[in-house]
This record gives sequence, C-alpha cells and structure tokens, in this order.
Amino acid sequence: MCKVKVLFVCMGNICRSPTAQGVFEALVAEAGLQEQIQIDSAGTHAYHVGEPPDSRATQAACRRSIDLSEQRARRVESGDFVHFDYLVAMDRSNLDDLLSICPDQHRDKVRLLLAFADADTVADVPDPYYGGAQGFERVLDLVEQGARGLLADIRRRLD
Repeated sequence: MCKVKVLFVCMGNICRSPTAQGVFEALVAEAGLQEQIQIDSAGTHAYHVGEPPDSRATQAACRRSIDLSEQRARRVESGDFVHFDYLVAMDRSNLDDLLSICPDQHRDKVRLLLAFADADTVADVPDPYYGGAQGFERVLDLVEQGARGLLADIRRRLD
C-alpha cells in the first residue's frame, strides 16, 4: 500500500507542529490509515532540538486525549523535502522559511495547514508560546480544522 508522508513544521517544534502531529496521528488512527500515512514534525529553527513539546501544549492536547509525550523537537533537514510528500507549515513565516531552503522541484509539497481547512478561517496558526493557556486551546481548534481537511486531501490521493 502507498505510504503518504506528512511533516508538520513550526518555528521551534515544541508547540504548534507537535500539536499538529498529535492531532493528525489521532485522526489517522481513527480512520484506520496508520499503515498508509507516516507523520512527523520539525522546526525551522534549532532552538529546542531534543526537547519534548512545551508542557502547556502537552497539557492542552492531553485534555483532548491526544498524547505528545513521545515527541522530541528536531530541525527541518534538506532530506525532508525529498522524503515527505507534504511539508505543512503552521504560518506564513514558517512557509517562507521552508520555501527559502526548498529545492525548486519540491516546492509544490510545501503548504499552509489552514489552506486545508473547510471553513473560511485565518491563514496562520498563531504561536501560543508567549501567551497563556487559552492560546494553546485556540491552536488545537485551528489545527483540528486544518488536519481534517488535510486527511480528506490525502484520502483522495490514496483512492
């Protein structure tokens, strides 16, 4: 069976992209597609390499029965553009950072997460790092919208 590979990307890989990875893993498991879809996350910067997700992100996700505890931050590598079918940025700044290092032949793989959302929504998943707990809940809401649309896009690709 064809395996589709998805990489979620934010700045430091401790808040938004690990949340997106966890949410998407839960949706993929619910759909029974774990064998067809590989999921990972990374950051455009190396600030937190090797660290677990932010405790506020982990707690917010846990309240929705999503486990982020096994994840560790890493930085996007040049090989990711070859390996992954989707490189999904959390905001336009991350998108620009990815495109600035992306080989031309892989640029079509780089997309904004909320471009997959069904409803008219904001373009960016905001960085909750310097805010309170409510920001992490907002991130989860937006990520769920985008992740559902992304899964629908992948399902079309698999069919």
